[in-house]
Amino acid sequence: MSASTEPLRVAVLLSGRGSNLLALIKASQRDLPIALVGAFSNKADAPGLGLAAAAGIPTQVFEPRLYPDRAEFEQALFAAVAASGAELLVLAGFMRVLGAASVEQWRGRLINIHPSLLPKYQGLHTHERAIQAGDSEHGASVHFVTPVLDGGPVLMQVRVPIEPGDTADSLAARLLPEEHRLLVAAVRLFAQRRVRLDDGRIFVDGVELVEPLRFL
Repeated sequence: MSASTEPLRVAVLLSGRGSNLLALIKASQRDLPIALVGAFSNKADAPGLGLAAAAGIPTQVFEPRLYPDRAEFEQALFAAVAASGAELLVLAGFMRVLGAASVEQWRGRLINIHPSLLPKYQGLHTHERAIQAGDSEHGASVHFVTPVLDGGPVLMQVRVPIEPGDTADSLAARLLPEEHRLLVAAVRLFAQRRVRLDDGRIFVDGVELVEPLRFL
């Protein structure tokens, strides 16, 4: 990404409460140099849409059941995202697997936040799985999206200890604020035009990452 003093135009895809979106909204109101240009959802009743609207962010809903197939649903969704002028697209609790054609359009400009230390625990129920495996720590990852579910190159991670007696709920509650901080930090790198993806490799400040950045 070339150097720029303009705020990075960011769009968000969400399916639920929108807590990660809210973290970006609050950070943008402080010192995160982004302009949130759209919040898009596959669910009309997603609470995150209300958060976006309250912050003056345009919202749109694309319900898959209203389209004949996934390809047409994604075509409509991503046409709207492109029309918003977004430079970076953030999946923040977007509970749908995207097709390869859509992902390819946004190669290097599409990131996801996932509640595990990838490559561990791709998919759902990550907190339960970490506890059941007897892990001593858990965490979250911000990664580039590829056609492989939760399988893209990982930019940054945050870690939290798994404590004796932890349940999936208690672990999730302790991790969530760290997820928010992680996402803001990762988006800040993009806003500063410091990150690029080249042939599946991540470069930060022109230096290839050999392992994910660790957010403390």
